[in-house]
Amino acid sequence: MKKIRPKKQNSGEEPRKKKGNSLRTKEGRQDFLKSLCYLSPSLLGVAVFFIVPFGVVVYYSMIDGVGSRNFVFLKNFIALFKNSAFLMAAGNTLRFSVLAVPLAVVLAVVLALMLECRIPLKSQFRTFFLSPMMVPVASVVLIWQVLFNYNGSVNELALLLGGGRIDWLQSDYCQWVVILLFLWKNLGYNMILFMAGLANIPRELLEVADVEGASEVYKFFAIKLRYLSPTVLFVTILSLINSFKVFREVYLLTGDYPYEKLYMLQHFMNNTFKSLDYQKLSAAAVVMAIVMVFLIALLFKAEDWFGKDVEG
Repeated sequence: MKKIRPKKQNSGEEPRKKKGNSLRTKEGRQDFLKSLCYLSPSLLGVAVFFIVPFGVVVYYSMIDGVGSRNFVFLKNFIALFKNSAFLMAAGNTLRFSVLAVPLAVVLAVVLALMLECRIPLKSQFRTFFLSPMMVPVASVVLIWQVLFNYNGSVNELALLLGGGRIDWLQSDYCQWVVILLFLWKNLGYNMILFMAGLANIPRELLEVADVEGASEVYKFFAIKLRYLSPTVLFVTILSLINSFKVFREVYLLTGDYPYEKLYMLQHFMNNTFKSLDYQKLSAAAVVMAIVMVFLIALLFKAEDWFGKDVEG
């Protein structure tokens, strides 16, 4: 015969657990609603000024005109990649970013390391690179015009050294002129960020490396650069964004239609806007956004791989 086991009576713990869980769930829901209320002004601003306008741009890139509004899907993108002005602008922008961004990062690291050492005229050196942060863009451009004009200071110096005059902004050297402007304008801020990153490196690791007889090169690549990887990522992204925004300086230097090597994507988009070709403009903006997202995602992936052993 089967033994009938008496049913265990609930001790009251389970109802208390359920009650406690429900209270925690209720409190969590209330905290979420409170957080949502506090964030709502920011979320509304982002939605109104970023998400909705970008959605409108994507919509315009897939119709044949503002008036007719016939859906053409990728036709505008195909026409865009057959446009010689767009291809030239994209190539110039890519070339500029490939040259300027690594220089902005590497030189900023070198400057930060120099300022860690005891060098003469350190304060004047720091002021030279930080001064562009306090000077308006128009004034910086004016300095560059004085330097690199056909009758400017650089050509006068070249004549004294036995060289000839060069119309810098209408020659094959024009992009290097803008790269110099970009570097002088951005190196100071990047340098400050790297100095802050270097200050956060644990001193104990560097002291142990000194005791073990490690060289400065080894300490930089094995310790400092590892801990600087988040700063390198941030500075690279910032410099990349700034390199896409160099149109402002080029426009002030050369106007709407510069020498072909200085014709950037922003020139193309600005001139397309003036001709009211919204479809081509929107398609170019979407392509530019996709490229930026891809590059930034690639940088995050590289930083995650490089700096994973120093996390925590």
